[in-house]
Amino acid sequence: MTFDEFNIDETLLDAISYMHFEKASPIQEKAIPVALEGRDVLACAQTGTGKTATFLLPILQDLVKNGAHGTTSLVIVPTRELAIQIDQELQGFSYFTNTNSKAVYGGDKGKDWDEQKKAFTEGTNVIIATPGRLIAHLRLGYVNFRHLRHLVLDEADRMLDMGFIDDIRQILSYVPAKRQTMMFSATMAPEIQKLAKTILNNPETIQIAIAKPAEGVTQSAYMAHPHQKIGLITHILAQHPDFESVLIFTSTKKNISSIVSAIKRAIRGIQVEGISSDFEQNDREEVLLRFRAKQTKVLVATDVLSRGIDIKGINLVINFDVPRDAADYVHRVGRTARADAKGEAITFISESDIPRFVRIETLIERSVDKLPLPPELGEAPEWKVVERKPRKKKFYGKGNRNKKSSGNHKPFFRKKKQNTEK
Repeated sequence: MTFDEFNIDETLLDAISYMHFEKASPIQEKAIPVALEGRDVLACAQTGTGKTATFLLPILQDLVKNGAHGTTSLVIVPTRELAIQIDQELQGFSYFTNTNSKAVYGGDKGKDWDEQKKAFTEGTNVIIATPGRLIAHLRLGYVNFRHLRHLVLDEADRMLDMGFIDDIRQILSYVPAKRQTMMFSATMAPEIQKLAKTILNNPETIQIAIAKPAEGVTQSAYMAHPHQKIGLITHILAQHPDFESVLIFTSTKKNISSIVSAIKRAIRGIQVEGISSDFEQNDREEVLLRFRAKQTKVLVATDVLSRGIDIKGINLVINFDVPRDAADYVHRVGRTARADAKGEAITFISESDIPRFVRIETLIERSVDKLPLPPELGEAPEWKVVERKPRKKKFYGKGNRNKKSSGNHKPFFRKKKQNTEK
């Protein structure tokens, strides 16, 4: 299905053409027509499937058709990176319209706060905000949502994981009850369904390829001891000199600098950088800009980049370690092979990581190929899955479940010390 078939305004179609969007993705094909009717939407789709355009295009169509006065649309997201990305994509789609927008997030300086306040007081059409910073502005009393027609919760499962549920409820108390609400999530956990029932009105529920990497991703893994992983990275990079963009994920911030330094020592002249949540916002944006522009070939990151960051043309994703949460594997791998492209994902599995990777294989419903470790790196740990036997519950006697004896013991109370002072 092409975007022409959605019957949207020519100004939006022109922008879509300039952005090289051609064929609608499955989530766009199913959700956009529903959203264009003004109905509420609960959409569940994996990362990299085009969810951003799915809610932005119906919002812009409404603003072009019915006009925009004040803040008409609010998009709530879990991270500043996602807020910036959505704002940039919105600017592209709305290039030939009079729509304006502003990304509102924390971790910045006083000048940025003043610009955000100005966006609220002047009635910027579309606000894309993180929950904490939005609430900070709301509490000061100058935010006006009386013209709000659209509310979007993007990466809703991530926001719940980060503990934003109370913030979301607080934000909802400031927005009109009569509105269109669209909620997007990578998983349809019970908590998401419960939240949807409280904020959506008779929504159309759409589920697309839940919790599985895109078909274009070639997945493989190596069994490797921790001391073998740096050598394995340099071996893989040497095997793929044509790769322009490689993203390496590690679960801990302290690993980033050591991985970056080791790669620089092993491969002379390679452009490699690291990024984590400890970086200042401006520094993070500059690192991402260089990576997008292919000035940096290898980027080492924590899971701050595993969701909501759309960087096209990533050839390879390397999981330096197995993520603790199986769903995070899908989000990491989803950074490559975006928009029907091809890509590779390689995971390093140490002996202690095996149970986690088994859970990942169960989630994605497939066994990932385990490649032989290069001989020069030494002997690899063995892939050995040990089935855990269910633990037997100990029975200590009725009424004494927390005691190690089921005898009839009288409860012991410490005598109160008598007050001898007069």
